[in-house]
Amino acid sequence: MSTDLEQSFMSQGWKIAARLRIPAQAAPGQGRPTVIVLHGFGSNMTAGNVTGPCDEFDRMGYATFRFDMPGCGVSEGPRGNLICLEQVQCTVDAFRHLRTLPQVKGDAVVVAGSSFGGAVAVYAAAVESGLAGAISSGGWGHGERKFRGQHATPEAWQRFTAMLAEGRACRERTGRSMMVPRGEIVPIPLGLKRQLVTGSLDEFTAETAQSMFDFRAEEVVHQISPRPLLLLHSSVDSVTPTEQSLGLFAKAGMPKDLHLFGDTNHFMFAEGNQRVWRVVGDWLARYVPCEN
Repeated sequence: MSTDLEQSFMSQGWKIAARLRIPAQAAPGQGRPTVIVLHGFGSNMTAGNVTGPCDEFDRMGYATFRFDMPGCGVSEGPRGNLICLEQVQCTVDAFRHLRTLPQVKGDAVVVAGSSFGGAVAVYAAAVESGLAGAISSGGWGHGERKFRGQHATPEAWQRFTAMLAEGRACRERTGRSMMVPRGEIVPIPLGLKRQLVTGSLDEFTAETAQSMFDFRAEEVVHQISPRPLLLLHSSVDSVTPTEQSLGLFAKAGMPKDLHLFGDTNHFMFAEGNQRVWRVVGDWLARYVPCEN
């Protein structure tokens, strides 16, 4: 039977809540290849696109590590102020924490994430050479282009950029952050909102949106090479434009893999699609094998 262990680590002065799962196959004292699973925008580590992948990786024999990003779930940090590079640093700090644990094989740690977490996973693997590779599901590499796809009409784009400008003006005028509803930053179709886990944040600072706008994982993705990168995306993604993974793939070095799935949507890691998991399992077995 797998063992779940409560964990915590420090990142940028905040205490981060985490969970480590050790698979049943692990022998006492054996360090296991491990997958860090990142949650999405304003979510937390209880989301289906975190717990679902953890279950799949556990069945494959991998240890898993999940945590609440700063300001999310039960971790410390200002609520709703999700700064991309702070999430990258938190992911790097999570990896450095894992390397101190005897249950983890420190040179066989992969980072995986969905949506916002996918973007952060790519960037973290690019700047932390100790990570063994990265998996991005529905992630993005160019914030401005992503937002143009999500606010596609001229009217919607004008509203979005006006919100960014108003947020900057509010900060300069008052020294405080302007709060913005989730849907004004990342619109989600009504049918997919059921995937938002209890405890997901509903409001964010305008600085969160500006941080996402400025984020460019495309500019660093080549630094992952010669470590492997796996990009997964729905070919009909109704949240993050599919071209975002195409852009990352074009800029990445080898080895790299890109798979588009027509029978999934944005939250594919929560859907239990076994075609997706065969691809992921084969990729892991090739690059970060786990001997059961």
